[in-house]
Amino acid sequence: MKNESINSPKLIRDLMTVGVFTCPPDSPIPELVRKMIEKDIETTVVQQSDGQAIGIVSKEELVKAYSSGDYLEKSAEEIMSPGLPQLPPDIPISAAAQIMQDNGNRVIFLMHNAGGISYPAAIISYDHILRHMAMESEEDIEDLGIQAKRKAPLDVFLERRDEAKRNNLSTLMDEE
Repeated sequence: MKNESINSPKLIRDLMTVGVFTCPPDSPIPELVRKMIEKDIETTVVQQSDGQAIGIVSKEELVKAYSSGDYLEKSAEEIMSPGLPQLPPDIPISAAAQIMQDNGNRVIFLMHNAGGISYPAAIISYDHILRHMAMESEEDIEDLGIQAKRKAPLDVFLERRDEAKRNNLSTLMDEE
């Protein structure tokens, strides 16, 4: 029988993913699609250079742009849905799920306000809810939530830098 703590109520902050994929308004659609597929992203936040979030591009907007036939010439800003669906982190995930259903949102953002600008800081999606439904132990969701076990930003930077160096070196060796 499953552990009782698995069925315990969760708040959004217990299941959210900290960090949000963003793109500038002038991002070409084909480039944006490649990045979203590569990173398995459901929805991208369109963010101005000052950090202000102005809209979202989800798989729905992308398919709509594709069906119009002229997506190759469009930018993220041209196809985005304005605004961001958002909720506070301290409400029950069951309430968030109902709100998502009622409003037709597969993704909800959690915002951070600083210096008069509202930044997307975290995300909760259908995938988060489904993972919670399917979990057999708390370990199944240890990468989610405010207490998630994740690498420090400096460690991530160093890994990416080292990978870029390796890729650059292998490209140079292939050219010889």
